[in-house]
Amino acid sequence: MSFRITGIDPKPFTSLYGLNEQQLAKRGVIRVVAENDTGYPERIELRNARRGEALLLLNHTHQPASSPYRSSHAIFIREGATEACAVSDEVPEVLRTRMLSLRGFDERDHIASAVLVDGKQLDEAIERMFAMSSVRYAHAHYAAYGCYAARIDRA
Repeated sequence: MSFRITGIDPKPFTSLYGLNEQQLAKRGVIRVVAENDTGYPERIELRNARRGEALLLLNHTHQPASSPYRSSHAIFIREGATEACAVSDEVPEVLRTRMLSLRGFDERDHIASAVLVDGKQLDEAIERMFAMSSVRYAHAHYAAYGCYAARIDRA
């Protein structure tokens, strides 16, 4: 079964790019500089930030639905990112190298299924989840911290 993994739309965040620390703080945002190439998973481009890149740490509503599962959490976005990752039938490396919580949502935006999965097997888990007719779309979260990682839709 075909699937599409997408990063977050950068448009709501571009007004934050280049703000000073005080201006960011007023908006509840912190600028962080990546200390290494693996510890900062970026949510727009769906890649690990590279050492020295500036990231914005902020709260993002990844499940805006009017349901009991409405949810937000802290995420990293690369300051300056302008194009969201969108790939079909492949798993970005940033997801493949981490333990994930895969949450499948139904037409009411309620969780219909959820599994923990090693990112190396994410494509197989997506296929199994989308084999359930009740699952309309899915969210991947990084299991250790619980942070939203990406949206997954049927292609």
